[in-house]
Amino acid sequence: MSDERLNRIAPDFTLPATDGSTVSLESVRGEKGTVVAFICNHCPYVVSSVRRMVEDAKALAGDGVGFVAICANDAQRYPADSFERMKVFAETHGFTFPYLHDEDQSVARAYQAAVTPDFFGLDADGVIKYRGRMDAGQTSAPPPDAPRELLLAMRQIAASGEGPSGQKPPAGCSIKWR
Repeated sequence: MSDERLNRIAPDFTLPATDGSTVSLESVRGEKGTVVAFICNHCPYVVSSVRRMVEDAKALAGDGVGFVAICANDAQRYPADSFERMKVFAETHGFTFPYLHDEDQSVARAYQAAVTPDFFGLDADGVIKYRGRMDAGQTSAPPPDAPRELLLAMRQIAASGEGPSGQKPPAGCSIKWR
């Protein structure tokens, strides 16, 4: 079963970042690819994986792959995901990449993101070649010998322009739509 999100140009965006800047897809694109991650502050799947996500983002930066995280949850109903709390979350976890606020949820809808965390891997031309999970961890760490699926997928995309076959769908909390 193929994912209709794959092999299409990634939707563009320009959103406010927790560091006070405004960030576009173009400004975070890496020479060899880009990861667009939909996350939030309160989801136990994100909380469990955030340290590994930061580590993988650092490793991918060394490979010429950009990384950006976006929170699209309805902060009115879920105050833990407010823009102010996003700033604290990014600082607490040492984000080395922009953390953006998709307040009107238009970017999440354009990507057809469904859960947090939900990872989209783009090739150097901005075509989505990966959509799935980071690794086998869910609300706890993955087994020690589990592959780092997102990291491996992005390294493959950076080297060949093609995503892996047999991508595993993301698991997490549903995006909190308005």
